[in-house]
Amino acid sequence: MSAARPPRFPSFTSRPGRPPTPSLSALLLSAILVAPAGPVFSQTPLRPSVGTPTAGTPPSADALKQREQELEAARAAQKSAADAQERLKADIATIGQDRSKLNQQLIDVAAQVRGIEGHIGEAETRLRGLDSREQELRDSLESRRSEIIEVLAALQRAGRRTPPALLVRPEDALQSLRTAMLLGSVVPEMRSRAEKLSGDLGELLNVRKTIATERDKLALDRDKLRTDQTRLSALIEERQRQQAAAEKDMQAEGARAVAIAQQIDNLQGLIATMEQDVKSAAKAAVTASLQGVPVNNKPDVNALRNSNRKSPAIAFASTKGMLALPVNGTKIRGFGGSDGASSVDKGISLATRPGAQVTTPCDGWVVYAGPFRSYGQLLILNAGGGYHVLIAGMERISVTIGQFVQAGEPVATMGNTSQVASILATNASQPVLYIEFRKDGTPIDPGPWWATNEGEKVRG
Repeated sequence: MSAARPPRFPSFTSRPGRPPTPSLSALLLSAILVAPAGPVFSQTPLRPSVGTPTAGTPPSADALKQREQELEAARAAQKSAADAQERLKADIATIGQDRSKLNQQLIDVAAQVRGIEGHIGEAETRLRGLDSREQELRDSLESRRSEIIEVLAALQRAGRRTPPALLVRPEDALQSLRTAMLLGSVVPEMRSRAEKLSGDLGELLNVRKTIATERDKLALDRDKLRTDQTRLSALIEERQRQQAAAEKDMQAEGARAVAIAQQIDNLQGLIATMEQDVKSAAKAAVTASLQGVPVNNKPDVNALRNSNRKSPAIAFASTKGMLALPVNGTKIRGFGGSDGASSVDKGISLATRPGAQVTTPCDGWVVYAGPFRSYGQLLILNAGGGYHVLIAGMERISVTIGQFVQAGEPVATMGNTSQVASILATNASQPVLYIEFRKDGTPIDPGPWWATNEGEKVRG
């Protein structure tokens, strides 16, 4: 008796005039082998790999060697991080001696951080779509399990069938003709079903490759973000150290301002009180009234390049269509809309990423920085010319009362959850930043001030 032949699997996907495509069985096998989260149709319990100690078994020599290598790698990484930290400190110390360079570094690194945050947000959005498509394909293939089994079985049977001997007997020829007629009606349908499965499996493999590529890019962006955030934190610390050296009573002023704020009920009262009763805020308000409106009200973008400026480069009223939003985020509430409590919103609300960097949209003087009522952490800038910019909902503020900040400077960071009262962030599970513009104490629509594209944004 001759040995049984191994089954053959026709692909049905190669036609005259078309390039050959992978066979269904090859695609199915590939899909199963490359699945990152397990096979497409079933999961087989994994066996312990060679060298992996089980309960009650002492670790092997290979396992001990691997642990030593991992420990050595951790030590090397720790030393590298410590060396990088020392280099950063030396770099910051050098830069800190030149306030102009420090300001420019702050603005540049903050812009880099926000740019990477934007890339990460876009990548995460793409990954959600890809993950959803992958799950759809997996569900579709799982629902057609019986069809796949049927197609593979038919292909296997076809592969085992030997060609008939047409020249032996007439009845054999007749049987072959009947078989050919039967296959002529079955094969086109089988080919169509096989090609559909082949296409779905091919798409699944492509989706998984794209997901792997996106995740690799995302990991690199997150590493870069951590590096830039470390540098930004060091720059902010140096800026505030210099500010503290210049303003000896800064901490006492900040504490007094917070204590006064607890006795005030509304924002307008807070602004008026700060600019009258708190020494550093009052000084900032006076400076804003004197320097906040340059003689030439026409925008001079070149003036923004002076990173050593102590007053606004452009009058706030002239910056319409030029300001960048303080944070990367999605608008969930707009000016003039219902706030859910029989009133209207006096500003806009942006849903942000946890820990997102907040930068100031304009030049201005800090007249309040601290907690206030239902706003969480609140920052108020006097932009000159009777204009105030209010930013609320952050977890931590990194500037102090009386300080002058330039457009694009880092001033705060978001927390992991919303710090703003629910009246401002209804149904928002993400952190929410609230932004309000005021002219002579009256809330105004900030919409006309925001830049519509990157090239128009005001930055130092």
